[in-house]
Amino acid sequence: MAHLADYFPSLITLCVIGLGLTLFHWLLIKRNPHLASEQRLPRQLIMLLLTFVSVIAFVLSLPLSEAIQNQILALIGILLSGVIAFSSTTIVSNVMAGLVLRFNKPFRIGDFVRVNGFSGRVAEMGLLETEIQTETRELIAFANTILINSPVTVVRSSGAIVSVELSLGYDIHHSKIEKHLLKAGEEAGLEDPFVQVIALGDFSVTYRIAGLLTDVKSMISARSKLHKAVLDNLHNAGIEIVSPTFVNPRPQPEGKVMIPARQKATKAGKSESTLPEDMIFDKAEEAETIQRDKLTLEAELASLQERISTAEGEAKVELKAQREKLKAALSALSVPVSEEDTGAQSVQANVES
Repeated sequence: MAHLADYFPSLITLCVIGLGLTLFHWLLIKRNPHLASEQRLPRQLIMLLLTFVSVIAFVLSLPLSEAIQNQILALIGILLSGVIAFSSTTIVSNVMAGLVLRFNKPFRIGDFVRVNGFSGRVAEMGLLETEIQTETRELIAFANTILINSPVTVVRSSGAIVSVELSLGYDIHHSKIEKHLLKAGEEAGLEDPFVQVIALGDFSVTYRIAGLLTDVKSMISARSKLHKAVLDNLHNAGIEIVSPTFVNPRPQPEGKVMIPARQKATKAGKSESTLPEDMIFDKAEEAETIQRDKLTLEAELASLQERISTAEGEAKVELKAQREKLKAALSALSVPVSEEDTGAQSVQANVES
């Protein structure tokens, strides 16, 4: 009986550890479900450290000799070292890469990126992987080590260059073509459009019309508008967009040119109420909106808290009521739509570093 009594301190320690870890988990994570992944990460690391310290504390509370306790602690250290050593190329390396991405911030949720031949918008940034929603509405999960070890192209939020290349014959002077291409760039909504001569081929000249697009979220629509504008302006000017080696075996009347009949622009063509980006990048768009709303609400809460500390009387009561409304709105922000809700197909990129 006296032998069992020696384990009472250990049992009490175990109960205290269990209650303590449960309490800290509720305080750090469960109580704040609205936290973004960047804010949740340090809290998860704190919980991991507390769990490791709790295991050591429980071993030290056992009624064992100091030599045996040292052996157990040494065994725990060896096991931990073995886990780190065997998983260093996967889990640990991805975790470290995730930390690097959060500290350096080469891109953020909602940004357009291109990596390993895939392009799309960042929909989620996790501890082990980063999810990108492509132009075909698929969700691709990249291990964070891939994003660290591979070149990543990021479209700047301040604007991006949208361009179209086409080849025309030597029989048309470049100044005439440049005039119509510049007009096409303006009609497509690009700022400061410019034309370049890319190459002088054996049979044709390659031109490039480009301009600055400030609304990067509409990049797909902007490319399509630019293609349409180039077609309309060149065809309206009587310039054929065909290769000089173009051969049509069908007999054609003399003077026939390969330009389609001009169509009147419809109201739907002039103003598109629904952009393809709204459907393609739905998860990335919602994730970016939620993150932006959270940051705005958190800034308002911080400002409101400062005003409460200096207010008195009814003004303080009213400010506290506003604070509770902001907290409720912050908690009501939902997580971005899941894979099942969007119907997107998730493609896991399993590329080992």
